[in-house]
Amino acid sequence: MDFTLSQYEKDGYAVVPEALTPQEVDELRAETLRICRGELGQVDGLMPPRPGDTDDTLVRRYVCVHYPHKLSPLMAGALAHPSIVDALTQVVGPDVKAMQSMLFTKGEGKPGQAWHQDEMFIPTRDRSLTAAWIALDDATVENGCLWVLPGSHRSGIIYPDREQHDDRFDCAVEAYAFPWRDEDAVPLELPAGSAVLFNGHLLHRSLPNTGKHGLRRALVNHYMSATSRLPWVKAPEGVSFAKWDYRDIVMVAGTDPYAYLGLADLARPHVRPERDGGCVR
Repeated sequence: MDFTLSQYEKDGYAVVPEALTPQEVDELRAETLRICRGELGQVDGLMPPRPGDTDDTLVRRYVCVHYPHKLSPLMAGALAHPSIVDALTQVVGPDVKAMQSMLFTKGEGKPGQAWHQDEMFIPTRDRSLTAAWIALDDATVENGCLWVLPGSHRSGIIYPDREQHDDRFDCAVEAYAFPWRDEDAVPLELPAGSAVLFNGHLLHRSLPNTGKHGLRRALVNHYMSATSRLPWVKAPEGVSFAKWDYRDIVMVAGTDPYAYLGLADLARPHVRPERDGGCVR
């Protein structure tokens, strides 16, 4: 079964089966450990290994490390993996840029993330935001796989959000006041090496890892059309919002019509806050 564009357009998501080979998955798992050891460079919020820490302890200590592609050539390679890029060009168009990577290392008992839409966090002017969620372990309901509300992307509405204090979730805000119930959600259980692409307006969440099936690692990258500017984060003083283009990007397909603006190294690798460490909002 190949990636199905018609399902993506209808439901807001579609699977890329066997996007990575077993060898590539193994290499990315090993690279995950190196990142959690601090061997590949500084990660804000990463704690130095303690006496007696095992490899499993180090990986399970965190929920998510942002921007692993800035630390690891292997992670950067996954950002532009041919099987992922092939599906992206069907969804986004021939010119595709990436602006974010996230390495999830959700060990037993670690929280999920409440209902949200990625476009609320990364606002693209042309609504082309697309995520690639790559399973590095078999993702199951028990270990905290992704859940989606099919078709919730089609209206193009960004729903309101609020702070939440549910122990099942990390510190991120939750979307609410949308016309779907939790019972309408569909779990996206994936074997290791497969990926799912989903639209930036699609409502999705994950639940905690219950500890029945071990660690759930996943690499999640965000992309959009390179023909649109990205008004992400605050525009520099004196630059209008319409002209602001966040330039900490990686081109993964086609050409960049805004290449004359240059590139910038703005974001730093960091650990996502979770409730155990306190929520900084």
